[in-house]
Amino acid sequence: MSAAFTSVNAALVAPVPSPSATTAGKREPWVLPKSANGDAKTVHGSLRPQIVAYPTVVTASAAETVFLLDVDNTLLDNDTLTEDLRRHLIDVFGVDCQRRYWDIFEARRRELGYADYLGALQRYREEHARDPQVLGVSLFLLQYPFRDRVYARAFDAIAALRQRGPVVILSDGDVVFQPYKIDRAGLWAAVESHVLIYVHKEQMLDDVEQRYPARHYVMVDDKLWILEAMKRIWGHRLTTIFIRQGHYSRESRVNASQPADLAIDSIGELVDLARTL
Repeated sequence: MSAAFTSVNAALVAPVPSPSATTAGKREPWVLPKSANGDAKTVHGSLRPQIVAYPTVVTASAAETVFLLDVDNTLLDNDTLTEDLRRHLIDVFGVDCQRRYWDIFEARRRELGYADYLGALQRYREEHARDPQVLGVSLFLLQYPFRDRVYARAFDAIAALRQRGPVVILSDGDVVFQPYKIDRAGLWAAVESHVLIYVHKEQMLDDVEQRYPARHYVMVDDKLWILEAMKRIWGHRLTTIFIRQGHYSRESRVNASQPADLAIDSIGELVDLARTL
């Protein structure tokens, strides 16, 4: 493996610089694009920057293929985690209070563009400052058995892909809970710390390419609109694999305008598919 890969352990990369670089290695600040009526553009209920293509240079040190894997509902059953949390909130607070937590959670998802479990809990706490049971919910999340939620054969799929090229986790999420979840699930170790977490990963392909240069990329995700956005930038250099796991995969069939290059029903199918990629 080239130095381009061994020199990078992980990047927890904060929000959305523009793809275009300026002099002195700095980037122009990103400005939220406007729609025709002057409002901020909204994609699937969350604010997302406009996709902008950028020049691509493939260096001699680039790998032939780099495999990029999403986490939630791709490697790990996040829907079941959410249902477990929902039941726990009902047990602790009752139906009305758990409904308020999820209202806050969805509002923050629309605001931030990713799931923010701990941030929603903190906001809920501000409304219920005298309720000590909030602390127990925090412990529920921190002590959750994430490894039990890794899909069957997910580790086998990672191992099979690593026989073909570098494997990198490429996820959206916050800078605390998402890496914690990935680590506790055993996925961080499975990819030897090659983990990238962004606010909007489809906006950060220039950074992905700088950290993991390759002639070709393969992206596995349960969200067709993410795969579609990445395909618009990398074009023929990207093979997109749509995985039909979780509730987003059902929404994707409605919200995306074009199919992925390949579609699979479970992450375990990559074990046999890997040799063809």
